[in-house]
Amino acid sequence: MLHSYAFLPARLRQALAASPLRPESLQEIRLRAERPVFLLYDGHEHGITEGGALTANPGESLLCSRREIEETLEYVSGYSMYAFDEEMKQGFLTIPGGHRIGLAGKIVADRGQIQCIRHIAFLNIRFSHEICGCADALLPYLLEDNEVCHTLILSAPRCGKTTLLRDVIRQLSDGAPGRPGVTVGVVDERSELAGCYLGIPQNDLGMRTDVLDCCSKSEGMLMLLRSMSPHVIAVDELGSTQDGYAIESVFHCGCRLLATAHGSCVDDIRRRPLLRRMYEEQMFERYVVLGGGRPGQLWQIQNGRGEILFESGTAECFFE
Repeated sequence: MLHSYAFLPARLRQALAASPLRPESLQEIRLRAERPVFLLYDGHEHGITEGGALTANPGESLLCSRREIEETLEYVSGYSMYAFDEEMKQGFLTIPGGHRIGLAGKIVADRGQIQCIRHIAFLNIRFSHEICGCADALLPYLLEDNEVCHTLILSAPRCGKTTLLRDVIRQLSDGAPGRPGVTVGVVDERSELAGCYLGIPQNDLGMRTDVLDCCSKSEGMLMLLRSMSPHVIAVDELGSTQDGYAIESVFHCGCRLLATAHGSCVDDIRRRPLLRRMYEEQMFERYVVLGGGRPGQLWQIQNGRGEILFESGTAECFFE
């Protein structure tokens, strides 16, 4: 995390510095003009007072002024907001450390295409937390004869699927004794996996990993196949029918696919046309389900035939 919360407005920066918060457990800060400041900390929502105390009463929390929203944007853009117009069209900015700031305000559009966001009054600051090694217990299940299995990781929001995928990518890319590293291509549509800042990944995805940042999955997977010759392609949050052709291209060219999707169990993907077809055709060789009430808890692993390879209670794989 950035030292001293340097990109935040002065009042909030001082309150956080005086608070008992553990930076590694701070997940989000939500700033809304003329509204209370909210923190997502250790999975729970809190306000914060001038003196740094956490509070459950929104009326006691700091109020964020419009000027403080502007001040935050000036800090993160180096006082040159127009230089980030292209990135802002996506609805977020990525800052050093891989942290992401979601934006909302007045949308300026032309013929249905977003041109820019003006009068920004709402910010969602999401902190990137790498947990190197969190995939240690999982990785042996994803390999057969030292070959990577086509794998889909499922979980509800904020249960750790992106964090887990990030570490799987890193470990496959770097390799280990007896397991050579492989070339991985990442399509990072929302800048959450690599957290690129000015093109450089802020998160460690390994030494043999190439990243397409802010690129749609459907276009990015095909671009990587044509230009980078990856052994593995990794993407976050599959589900759109537009991804179907690119996914089939990955499977049919001999490349391996690592992906995530929203779902609390394997049955959930049968409700989504693209994923249901892939399940019925046994395209994925591993389904990894996170759940059980704790972020990063490994709940179940199935193979492509639906056979259970692991269920919670026989082993553990936790990260927080």
